Amino acid sequence: MDTVTVSNKSNEALKAIYLTAEDLSLAASLLYQAYHDDPLLMEILNSSKSSAFAYEKKLRSLIREELNSFWQGHEPLVGLFKGGTLKAVACVFKSGSKMKAQRVWHWRLKLMLSAGYLTTQQLIEKENTIRQSLDEYDCYHFLAFIAVAPGMQKQGLGSFLLRALDDLIQTDDDTLGLAVYVTRDDLKALFLTDGFEQMKKLKFSNISGDLLFKLKASQ
Repeated sequence: MDTVTVSNKSNEALKAIYLTAEDLSLAASLLYQAYHDDPLLMEILNSSKSSAFAYEKKLRSLIREELNSFWQGHEPLVGLFKGGTLKAVACVFKSGSKMKAQRVWHWRLKLMLSAGYLTTQQLIEKENTIRQSLDEYDCYHFLAFIAVAPGMQKQGLGSFLLRALDDLIQTDDDTLGLAVYVTRDDLKALFLTDGFEQMKKLKFSNISGDLLFKLKASQ
């Protein structure tokens, strides 16, 4: 992905580039804040039966291990920067990559130790179901996480980040498009506005969501 430069409503330059190792800690913080109230993660991490501290500890561990998995697998971690400060982040992986649904053993071990065996199995089951639902596509990218910094929402940063992901998809000769699973109506509206189409409804742990897909422009 080449650097994508856009302007926000204040005409301040925004740049979308791949994250470095030094950016991972701040990326984890953005993801934690964005997914703290995510209904599916709250259900899987059993927030209703855990203390707030226990739930937040599990969520931080999950995000940390996910980011480490992306980083070690050399999967795209795209950040949107303004003035050198990370304002938004997206985590993407390519089907058929090293990040298989069953994951590598050390990822599973670390996650089971920090978040629990049941949580790990539920997350793997979720990935398996999503992958099976996308079997009609030989090769695609999947957007696993997307987050915008607190106080920066509703300023178009999510759309700018999706524009950068369009560039990533267009420059990959193999991939057919980008998929995402969403459980929140506001995020669903963002993706539909950007050209994603609904494939099917999926339900995990009593939480329903939508599997969306955006074909590459050349397809």
